[in-house]
Amino acid sequence: MGPTARIDLAALGHNLQKARDFVPGSRIYAVIKANAYGHGMLRVAPYLVGADALAVARVEEAVKLRQAGVDRPLLVLEGFYDAAELEAAAHYQLEVAVHQQEQIDMLRQRRLTHPLVCWLKVDSGMHRLGFQPAAVEAAWQALQSDPSVAAGVRLMTHLSSADDLNDPATSTQIATFRPFVERFRSPCSIANSAGIIGWPTAKSDWARPGIMLYGASPMLGQTGEQIGLKPVMTLQSRLIAINHFAKGSPIGYSGNWVCPENMPVGVVAAGYGDGYPRHAPSGTPVLLNGSRVPLIGRVSMDMLTIDLRSQRAARLGDPVTLWGEGLPAEVVAHQAGTIAYELFCGVTQRVLFEEING
Repeated sequence: MGPTARIDLAALGHNLQKARDFVPGSRIYAVIKANAYGHGMLRVAPYLVGADALAVARVEEAVKLRQAGVDRPLLVLEGFYDAAELEAAAHYQLEVAVHQQEQIDMLRQRRLTHPLVCWLKVDSGMHRLGFQPAAVEAAWQALQSDPSVAAGVRLMTHLSSADDLNDPATSTQIATFRPFVERFRSPCSIANSAGIIGWPTAKSDWARPGIMLYGASPMLGQTGEQIGLKPVMTLQSRLIAINHFAKGSPIGYSGNWVCPENMPVGVVAAGYGDGYPRHAPSGTPVLLNGSRVPLIGRVSMDMLTIDLRSQRAARLGDPVTLWGEGLPAEVVAHQAGTIAYELFCGVTQRVLFEEING
């Protein structure tokens, strides 16, 4: 007995529609990189037909989708890195981000059978990938004149701090990016999930929802539930033991949590070997039979322990929700000092995935 990740495909469609509601008039790239944020790229792709296109991080992800029969427009957000990836991008008719001069040089050196749709990435302040503002004009002209590039070069940027509505960096980035859109009259894309939810000024031709598709909010101090999103993944397991310990008994590795009184302690079949965060502290909530109870002691590889003083009627086999329906992943992530993205991506291969509402 171990955890099950229940994937609600109807919730995925609901969240996609919510993204559209935030940016009416924009077209949508549904971002399914990193195995759809741990939800299963090949699993969710057929249920995102309401999106205009799909986006991944790497060429190899896009190739897997093509080989699985996905024939929708596919954007590779990291672009290509060598000749083999460039040839694969052309062969599979992928769209690519161009963010380095070396990519432009590779395009110049080859006459591709299928010209590539290229998104010129502007570094408006993220300082990770993209052309600095002073270099954008030359890069755009080079792509426009290259026969290996499809007509109509597009522009994109990525927001670094849109999760914080009080941070002026987002407004500065948008102000840096917009003049290039006006100058080149190119289709453009600005908003990630945080931009979609929190920044109307980031609205553009194309939006790129990622984490919000899976039911979590990227905004500081906010859960997806608060803005009408539904959790797509519910990670569940069961009670496999109920023990009774005397006051002063240490629980788990290192005994860093000690029973404050005589009390029942439950053991749940889930641990960091399944992707539950090892550093989740005592007090992190789980749901037992729909009610919150706290984690106690250290999370181990296969098990975690919970305080049953408020659930004395608990029985072996009772269901335990680690995050998902009824317990937002953002709540667990905050307790563990991480983000919902990491929780989702960290679910391991030994967890059983189950699709519902497909």
